[in-house]
Amino acid sequence: MTNLKTLHFYTTPEHECSYLDGVQAKTLFVDPHEIIATDAYSQLSDLGFRRSGKHIYRPYCNHCQACISVRIPVREFHRSKSQQRIWNRNKDLRVSQSATRFTDEYYDLYARYIEARHADGDMYPPSQSQFSTFLVESQQQGCFIEFRLPDKQLIGIAVIDDLIQGLSAIYTFFDPEQTRRSLGSYAILWQIEEVLRQDKDYLYLGYWVRDCQKMSYKTSFRPLEMLLQGEWLNVDV
Repeated sequence: MTNLKTLHFYTTPEHECSYLDGVQAKTLFVDPHEIIATDAYSQLSDLGFRRSGKHIYRPYCNHCQACISVRIPVREFHRSKSQQRIWNRNKDLRVSQSATRFTDEYYDLYARYIEARHADGDMYPPSQSQFSTFLVESQQQGCFIEFRLPDKQLIGIAVIDDLIQGLSAIYTFFDPEQTRRSLGSYAILWQIEEVLRQDKDYLYLGYWVRDCQKMSYKTSFRPLEMLLQGEWLNVDV
């Protein structure tokens, strides 16, 4: 087991915030040379940390607390009518688990997604090295969840990590032309069911920022717990 008290952390210089225009941000990182076992990673997740590639981090801004960690207590979750429609609409998909790895098929889907959905963000333009650094390289136990049409065409990937208390939703990318399927929401619904199947408690969705429109979808999953002043609270927003 990893003792959190022995871990080393470092902070970045101020940099442009990825979520809010005109705001400077700082980030707190766990030393990437540390060996982080699943138990420590699970504890860090409860403290609001996230993973990107080999890096485990959380916002550490001097004058801003806009980034709030959120998670779904899956045993209390009930689909809304619109979420049930999304679930029904995707019942034809074939879902399977794969190791986190680079393939041309995965990267082509990722590149099309970034180009269509995030051309205004810091992940544009996509590259093969970016894909590998962000989604493949990791110390943690995780996988890619493939979503395929009946003809085996790949239309979505959900990247997830195992935690002792649940799953961490690292990233989801999908065919930007499949708008009717609402694949981003469906991937979350599928992960909720997978946490229940594993008899665990939480699906961690990363950060929610009230003034960031691209994160607003997270509040449609109720109940939603937020990490506020060190305590997970069920908050209605």
